[in-house]
Amino acid sequence: MRIGELARRTNVSERSLRYYEKQGMLTAERTPGGHREYPEAAVDRVIRIQELFAAGLCSEKIVQLLPCMRDTDGGPSVRATPNLVAELSTERARIDRMIADLVRSRDTLDEVIEAARLP
Repeated sequence: MRIGELARRTNVSERSLRYYEKQGMLTAERTPGGHREYPEAAVDRVIRIQELFAAGLCSEKIVQLLPCMRDTDGGPSVRATPNLVAELSTERARIDRMIADLVRSRDTLDEVIEAARLP
């Protein structure tokens, strides 16, 4: 599929797709005319990349992580290096802290909302 179709199917801009390719997160074949041609699996790969960005990982970390994951379900595909496991454990702890902070914020908002409802 061409870049426009991949962008439509994943709701990701063509500019972002070019960036993913430049960073080594996504690959495309080139037609004789120079157009990018992506395999069907690129849809799952882009979705996975978006999920990792949404989790707060930087592109450098995503490049390291993608070879260790299956695109279709995010499960492990190959053994990660001990260094990558340590770095990902740190990222997971950061995400856990963010979740805890969000829960506290939501609880505070619930208290304010409840207090505002009282006569």
